[in-house]
Amino acid sequence: MAIITLTSDWGTSDYYLAAVKGTILSQLPDAVIIDISHHIKQFDIEAAAFTVRNSYKSFPPGTIHIVSVNTEESIEHPHIAIRSGDHFFIGTDNGIFSMILGDAIDEAAEIDIPQDSDFFTFSTRDRFVKAAVQLSKGVPVASLGEPREKITHKLLFEPVTGTDHLKGMVMHIDAYENAITNIPYKLFKEIRKQRPFEIYFAGYRLQKIQTGYMDVGVADLLAIFGTHGMLEIAMNQGKAASLCGLERNTPVSIRFL
Repeated sequence: MAIITLTSDWGTSDYYLAAVKGTILSQLPDAVIIDISHHIKQFDIEAAAFTVRNSYKSFPPGTIHIVSVNTEESIEHPHIAIRSGDHFFIGTDNGIFSMILGDAIDEAAEIDIPQDSDFFTFSTRDRFVKAAVQLSKGVPVASLGEPREKITHKLLFEPVTGTDHLKGMVMHIDAYENAITNIPYKLFKEIRKQRPFEIYFAGYRLQKIQTGYMDVGVADLLAIFGTHGMLEIAMNQGKAASLCGLERNTPVSIRFL
């Protein structure tokens, strides 16, 4: 029984999602289709990568992940299929898979599967589903087309470190308006060395890492390391991003005392 996840920027008000699910079920009636998210901002491959990166490992081995954000194909950015460990990915090689998987790519191929339609604006339904069906039947990635020796890389900003500081930025705003940074707990712990610290962002300062959102009063700001392992700026039962003017790429710095 195939498990297929879908991630897109379609929303749910149009027919796109239903058409894709219907096409899958017409060819794989027993397929389990999981919606990761269809509310990615249009063409925002960074947000899509963050969402898939933090969810795909929760699925069983053999899961096929279709990523349908900014799927227009070109010579530079072909449609590809990827195997990473026991997971498969289908989408456009526009940099999104390098942000999801880093270097953890075992094989990749440019999808050489003809579309049934004479129109080329709905590749998820007309090509990606076909590739997913083939993979679900045990067809190797290498059989879907020519090898893709090197996928398109889109670099994620890494924190800047020093003996007494750590500088990062907001990389994602979630539905609760928590501002998730690119500062990982492991790096924070390594540089901190048990020293006190101050976190600065958008004119605000925090001096403590909390372990839960309710550790502070209602509408109070807090810093916390979430389940994704990254530092985030949040507000207990409030909207930290809009109230503090935080958005993607807002600088966040930590000074160790």
